[in-house]
Amino acid sequence: MTVPSGQIDNWIKRRIRDEEITKYRKGDTDFIPDDEIAEKIQAAGRPDPKHVQDILAKSLEIKNLTPDETAVLLNVNDPRLLEEMKAAALKIKKKVYDNRIVTFAPLYLGNYCVNNCLYCGFKRDNVTAQRRVLTPEEIRGETEILAGQIGHKRLIVVYGEHPRNDIDYIMSSIKTIYDVKVKTKNGYGNIRRVNVNAPPFAVEDLRSLHEVGLGTYQVFQETYHHPTYAAVHPHDTIKGHYRWRLYCMHRAMEAGIDDVGIGVLFGLYDWRFEVMGLVYHARELEDKFGVGPHTVSFPRLEPALNTRLERHARYKVSDEDFMKIILVVRLAIPYTGMILTARENAGIRKAAIELGVTQTDASTKIGVGGYSRGSELQEEERQQFILGDTRSLDEVIRELAQMGYITSFCTAGYRCGRTGKCIMDLLREGSEGKFCKLNAILTFREWLDDFASEPTRLIGEQVIAKEIQEVREKMPRIFPKFSENYEKIKHGARDIYM
Repeated sequence: MTVPSGQIDNWIKRRIRDEEITKYRKGDTDFIPDDEIAEKIQAAGRPDPKHVQDILAKSLEIKNLTPDETAVLLNVNDPRLLEEMKAAALKIKKKVYDNRIVTFAPLYLGNYCVNNCLYCGFKRDNVTAQRRVLTPEEIRGETEILAGQIGHKRLIVVYGEHPRNDIDYIMSSIKTIYDVKVKTKNGYGNIRRVNVNAPPFAVEDLRSLHEVGLGTYQVFQETYHHPTYAAVHPHDTIKGHYRWRLYCMHRAMEAGIDDVGIGVLFGLYDWRFEVMGLVYHARELEDKFGVGPHTVSFPRLEPALNTRLERHARYKVSDEDFMKIILVVRLAIPYTGMILTARENAGIRKAAIELGVTQTDASTKIGVGGYSRGSELQEEERQQFILGDTRSLDEVIRELAQMGYITSFCTAGYRCGRTGKCIMDLLREGSEGKFCKLNAILTFREWLDDFASEPTRLIGEQVIAKEIQEVREKMPRIFPKFSENYEKIKHGARDIYM
């Protein structure tokens, strides 16, 4: 079905609601002060080691860093201080999240888009791109593969900005995904949390999304630098409106969505400025709503069909600087979940886990309908960008287990109401990670029994044995109930949580 151009034009005109921007602002400015950020980065100069160590001590108490403190860490180049920063980052990660790593899969449901971003393969003017929006039957098919053959429990569903994949379609697709239940080797597979990477919406639409069981709502600013944002997002598009996008998380909070995910596309502008932008954004949300971002993501500029920006990027981010980005964000926003995707290659992802990353995808396909097609080849004309890591979930879990990490498929906290400020407080106290250890073990047991290859099952059993011993020693009062639930799962019960 083709949407008439006049109808699209009218749809575009109705999207941006100025009153839902100005209500959150003071005067003519927003909360990203370009000149102030640049000045703070410059003023940090060559950091004093004692000052750096004092900042790290604050991070270790799970206290947010100020922009000035963040700027200091961005300027650290001394190898010994960098090693101290890395050690602190890993301690923070384990204090807040224990040794769990959460996995998920992206599911692209529609790649029609009215925007014309210079870096994106889905841009409006890319006539080579093969456009599709999945039908309900196709969505069920993709979900059956992800939940029934691979074993995912979480998805991040992705949509372009277009009338064909607007709010009604998004709500319907989420319901379809939640309805899928597939028989597996020993139990059943289903998706228990649907996170959404979608365009900014008005408050009324966000309330509707919240009601259908939306998980985390992700919208990335792409770049916080005002001039660069204008240069890569044409002004005659919806996305060309910087502040409509910047204040979308304010609208989400107002609509009752208290789990939000922010991020930037590193490589569009100076990475140090972008890290500062993330810190300013997190502080703004906490100041206004008492809740910071549930997750921060780190996409890096990658090649895409009929785009030239990546080849001529002035601010291309080296692997060394990319690692520093992850390191500083872990220290500056110590409570937040940190997502590193299959844009990056396997080596980068493995190293980043040791700097505090908490979530990653696997068995990833980003073409619309890509899981059903089954091809191992990447299809540039169907994808938004080119992936760096196409390993299976089984392979990724095996590597994580070899590193001593347990893969968690737990979604219990969200279904028990531990979201927003509640989960933020628990994360800051360091209690959420220990509580989630129990559910991580239970869900990992499920996955090993239903989906693991023999080599992965064997190394996974070693990790589970170690985790169970820790529960027995550190949580003796709850161990009997935990052990009872564990035995139920071993005998075929599913989706039991504590």
